[in-house]
Amino acid sequence: MVGRAGVAVPVAAIDLVGVRKHFGPVEAVRGIDLRVQPGEVVAFLGPNGAGKTTTIDMVLGLSVPSDGTVVVYGMPPRDAVRKGLVSAVMQNGGLLKDLTVAETVSYTARLFAAARPPAEVMERAGVTAIGGRLVGKCSGGEQQRLRFAMALLPDPELLILDEPTQGMDVEGRRSFWAAIRRDADAGRTIVFATHYLEEADAYADRVVLVRQGEVVADGTTSEIKAMAAGRTVRATFPGADTAALRAIPGVDRVEARGSNVVVRCSDSDAVARYLLAETPARNLEITALGLEEAFVALTGAEASVETGVELAGGGPPGRARPPS
Repeated sequence: MVGRAGVAVPVAAIDLVGVRKHFGPVEAVRGIDLRVQPGEVVAFLGPNGAGKTTTIDMVLGLSVPSDGTVVVYGMPPRDAVRKGLVSAVMQNGGLLKDLTVAETVSYTARLFAAARPPAEVMERAGVTAIGGRLVGKCSGGEQQRLRFAMALLPDPELLILDEPTQGMDVEGRRSFWAAIRRDADAGRTIVFATHYLEEADAYADRVVLVRQGEVVADGTTSEIKAMAAGRTVRATFPGADTAALRAIPGVDRVEARGSNVVVRCSDSDAVARYLLAETPARNLEITALGLEEAFVALTGAEASVETGVELAGGGPPGRARPPS
């Protein structure tokens, strides 16, 4: 096939087969098989220590697998990076604080044999207005958009984002993703690792869940949600008796969130009957599981209900796939 820039590229943007990575006795990646097609926007999700960054490092050629193969556009990762087919926006680093934004982009452009005009990538990344600002005076969100502009210079077929909005405020994250979405709409392949489930839900065509170095689920957000059977019952219920709710048959999880209670269950009718007949609960709402609840159900990990929905925790991994 022909890529975005008129370059002939093979079918798969990324092809991982039986990839394992050991660090001494620690097995960080335990046999990942993953194929990403050109033009896909793929979210790579998992709790801390799941192997996301280790896998991304191997795709970028920063690390080599202990076993298995990693192929990017039909070639070793370093060759793909060298040809300008792959760029990355990482969490931090790579910026000189005493240069301006415009100087940083211009100097970086000189590293490539053929680079897009600095003014063009700055406009696409939304940093033209701050071109004269010192990098050290830029906010975290502005620095990430600067990294995005730098990553666009070789006009890559594949853009990899590793926790790109970590530490940003809500407005910074919204602005950053607006710039990424515009680029994805132009057909660029995007793979991003994130702790923020709402980012995956909003921007990804496909979600890959990893746990303890293995893929445990792979599909669209709708398919991932469908894999986790059950519903969520929410109600306004100050001082809810969570123990009594947990005792209802079919209840998997109960959370008290201020004046509200959230119950994940397989029999929402039974929970609703109890709340309406036996308690002063009001404002009942019954919904299918969201991406957060599906993540918890499929990986056994715990998910924070606070801002960012940061993932952590443990549980035995399993393998789930969307229905055929």
